[in-house]
Order: sequence, then C-alpha cells, then structure tokens
Amino acid sequence: MVNRTGNAEVPEGVEIIAGDATNEEFTIRGCANASTVYFCLNPPYTKWPELFPPLQAAVLAGASSAGAKLVAMENLYVYGPTDGRPITEDLPHAATTRKGLVRAQMAKDLMAAHSAGRVRVAVGRASDYFGPRGLTSAMGERVFYPALAGKKAQVMGNPDLPHTYSYVPDIARGLALLGDHPEADGKAWHLPNAPALTTREFI
Repeated sequence: MVNRTGNAEVPEGVEIIAGDATNEEFTIRGCANASTVYFCLNPPYTKWPELFPPLQAAVLAGASSAGAKLVAMENLYVYGPTDGRPITEDLPHAATTRKGLVRAQMAKDLMAAHSAGRVRVAVGRASDYFGPRGLTSAMGERVFYPALAGKKAQVMGNPDLPHTYSYVPDIARGLALLGDHPEADGKAWHLPNAPALTTREFI
C-alpha cells in the first residue's frame, strides 16, 4: 500500500510505503513485481482538473512497467445528468461539469491504454461511499458526527430522492474480484450496492 506518509492502520501482512504517486519514477519502483495494481487514490476534490490526470498517468506507467493488471476505482461522474434514469454501464459518457469531463477523459485514457495493449485494465465504479474511515464522502463526517452528537445531519441534494450509497468493504471486495478475473478486463463494472433509498431513509 502506498500513501504520502507511510503511516496507516493496515491489515497484518500489508507493507506500506511512503511516496508521491504523481511521480512516475516512484510508481515504477513501487509497482515492481506486482501482478495487480489497484488505483484508488484521489487528489483534493477542488484540484481534480490539475492533479487527477497526471496521478492516473503515473500509476498507469507503474503498472505498465511491471506488466501488471491495473484495476481502477471510479465514480459515476462520467455519465453526467441522467434525468432520473437508472445508471447502468451502457449509458453514454455525457458529463457536463468540469470534474465530470476530467473523469470522462481519464476513463477514456484507461481504455485506450488497454486497447493499445499497454496494460490490462478493469474498472470498478461506485456511487457516494460510506463505511469505515469514509470521512470525506457525502455520507461521511458531515452526516455521522452530528447525528452521533444528537444534532441534525448535513446532506447534499434533495434528501427525498432515491440515491445509491456504496459500502466501502463492498467496494473493496468488488475491486478484488475484478483483479482476480481476466474476463473483467477491458470493461467498466458497477460494483454491487444495496437497493437505493432516499437519503432520508438511509440516514
């Protein structure tokens, strides 16, 4: 596992190293001898357009150098507004926002690398996440900390519309499955979720 500090609570048997994954030389060293690389990193939300593409490019270079499969974690921004339609893998990429356009181009870049034979890629997509250590999500600390203190939870969007929330351990399990199965390669997969509830019902 890689993060900037080299410090984190990790399961027994997991080695953690410190480094900057936007640095291609570092990612090539860090991915050496890997059979599968899981790309689950996120730059600060407000700096996606500047920082996210080079971050992905460096991780892609590391996986390619190692001859490893790359499993990338993505969100649903690529689809853009769906006017209430269920979000499925076959929807066109119709992002309209600045961040959505960045994610759509990144998704395109990953599949182009796969199609060119540069690296095997499988993509797992999930909605707003919740669960252990999921503090900065829309269903994170702004909801749970006030609720635990007996105060009003703060939510984004209309609390009475159905919304899918993805549970962090389910996301991890889904990504691991994509890494283990060659038939997942070259595609984007929606990771399993519980049925959608309204945000009010969910809370």
